[in-house]
Amino acid sequence: MYIRVHPRDNVAIIVHPDGAAPGAQSPNGIVAIERIPQSHKIALRNFAPHDPILRYGQVIGHANRAIPAGSWIREDLIDMPAAPPLDQLELSTSVPEPLPPLTGHTFEGYRNLDGSVGTRNILGLATTVQCVAPTVEYAARRIKAELLPRFPNVDDVVAVTHSYGCGVAINAPGAAIPIATLRHISLHANMAGQPLVVSLGCEKMQPAVLFSNDFPVLETSNVIRFQDQRGFSEIVAAIMEAAEKRLAILDGRRRQTCPASDLIVGLQCGGSDAFSGVTCNPAVGAAADLLVRAGATVMFSEVTEVRDAIHLLTPRAETPDVARALIREMQWYDDYLAGGRADRSANTTPGNKRGGLANIVEKALGSVAKAGNTAIRAVASHGEKVTAKGLVFAATPASDFICGTQQLASMNIHVFTTGEGTPYGLSLVPVIKVSSRTALAEKWHDLIDLDAGRIATGHATVEEVGMDLFRMMLDVASGRKKTWAEHWGLANALAPFNPGPVT
Repeated sequence: MYIRVHPRDNVAIIVHPDGAAPGAQSPNGIVAIERIPQSHKIALRNFAPHDPILRYGQVIGHANRAIPAGSWIREDLIDMPAAPPLDQLELSTSVPEPLPPLTGHTFEGYRNLDGSVGTRNILGLATTVQCVAPTVEYAARRIKAELLPRFPNVDDVVAVTHSYGCGVAINAPGAAIPIATLRHISLHANMAGQPLVVSLGCEKMQPAVLFSNDFPVLETSNVIRFQDQRGFSEIVAAIMEAAEKRLAILDGRRRQTCPASDLIVGLQCGGSDAFSGVTCNPAVGAAADLLVRAGATVMFSEVTEVRDAIHLLTPRAETPDVARALIREMQWYDDYLAGGRADRSANTTPGNKRGGLANIVEKALGSVAKAGNTAIRAVASHGEKVTAKGLVFAATPASDFICGTQQLASMNIHVFTTGEGTPYGLSLVPVIKVSSRTALAEKWHDLIDLDAGRIATGHATVEEVGMDLFRMMLDVASGRKKTWAEHWGLANALAPFNPGPVT
């Protein structure tokens, strides 16, 4: 009838797809006194006003009225608790012991001159400003149709377009975040670190600004300026001529056997439900532990979906400095939200609530399950490229598109969990979709790559699904398997995080 996550929990979530009907009785005698939808919470005891409500062994809120056992615990019955105070957290007091190394696991990747490793071989058309986006996207379509068939070893042609580049305070402190993010994406491992660069000519984010005056990059990357050309046809011809030369180079590349330690995996969730913290996120956490054991880099992110679980993470930080860095990123985002007269409670969506999540506290406690059980080795600020091995917190907003864009600055493969469902994808890296419920995997059979709902029904363990995901990542990274998002060509537009002023 229901799943209780932790022995201290006084609520549980309903498992049956049809929910619990009034009068339905669980094996331990709890009787539903009203209809409760699947994934929503049932009261396992009587609550008096102000009593704490526990899930994952943590307080997710307080009853704001008397609630009898067997009731449907809804959002309107719960008062959200305050966020954990950042000045009272334990620092590196429960650092997990290293797990035994996991050796012998490899994938077939592309080694780049800068030492990075790609999982795809892509011609990238990097852009400095949104003004050029429609023309570059037009050129990319023509390159794919007219040139790419002659170069069978190149996987794709991608126009790296975005909404940034001009009309902004380019020297304001906040501008450093989108510029750094776009710089790292423009030099992405899946584009061999050597893009074609397309500029308008008059924009604030000139190529020298995008690449921080890194002249070796500007010299080895062909820079095409629209305002140097005579008309649309000449602009497109210049892009296609440069693309043909670059395609010939990329076509000579071949996959090589690489250790699993060369994987840089971004973890994200979107359209979460109450099963996310029971099935797909813990399974991703199990896969994350395997990746760390294999020497890989694993990033978890989404500040607002970490904030209410930060007291569980700072004790796991490898050093007090790493713990303090976690706190720094939480405080930065608290201040950012306060400046906009908002707080973390603005995070939860109607779909989250429909899926049984009462508030951001419950959502965050389920979200951090993706981080597994190893020590947190490092913290990266907004826009910073992740270079550390092991488990890393990379600060990003929780918005799917912005988080994905920021993680793209570092990762070569992406894992995305969902409970309600989303066709989200990225053009530069493969995105593996993991569902929290079997019903979603069956309904979206040609969008979901891995069903973690088997955990809730008892057909698989968290560890078994985690191992399935680990093996799938190696297959996808090797090009032996395509994700559904790749199959359909689904790719969300890049959305750089810009906390700076727009002029």
